[in-house]
Amino acid sequence: MRARPALLLIDFINTLDFDGGAQLAKRAVAAAQRTRRLKDQARAEGVPTIYVNDHFGDWSANFDAVLRRCEQSRHGTELAALLCPERGGLSILKPRHSAFYGTPLEFLLDEVRVDSLILTGLQAHICILFSAHDAYLRRYRLWVPGGCVASESAAAERDALKHMAEVTGADIGPYRRAGRRLAERFGAERRGRRRMGNGRST
Repeated sequence: MRARPALLLIDFINTLDFDGGAQLAKRAVAAAQRTRRLKDQARAEGVPTIYVNDHFGDWSANFDAVLRRCEQSRHGTELAALLCPERGGLSILKPRHSAFYGTPLEFLLDEVRVDSLILTGLQAHICILFSAHDAYLRRYRLWVPGGCVASESAAAERDALKHMAEVTGADIGPYRRAGRRLAERFGAERRGRRRMGNGRST
């Protein structure tokens, strides 16, 4: 059975109004520009795109309210413009670091029959890393495209990617638009990756 991936955009919709946010902004915009191209390819191929975003401590907020807040922020407006979701797109708000913790993400992925995840977003060494761990425990195969995630420093980003590759078996190869379809990144034959804890049961 061919892999059916989903593209997750984690915390790209962001005010960046925290310590280190201004430092992160330039790297975040560069990652968002690459992710925009990846998102366009996903849309063309019918690969689901799901926004998973912090609610910034506002339990009454919905995704539209979070988006408006970021559009009006000093450092987050460019990110919001680059990756503004289409009307009716899939979105989830999360209360903590992981895209899975306290969210309906797993149920949504089951509904759209996904067995592989492409993780993009902010920050590589925090929310992307926590999400990758939780995805690994649920046996999703992972691609964390180098250049489509960002941290405040290149070193933190590099160390996080290395950790995810070693611990979760994630593919951390960079995104380069090419003729190959996104599903083929994971391999039609699952590339023989059926070792314990790797590969989602089907």
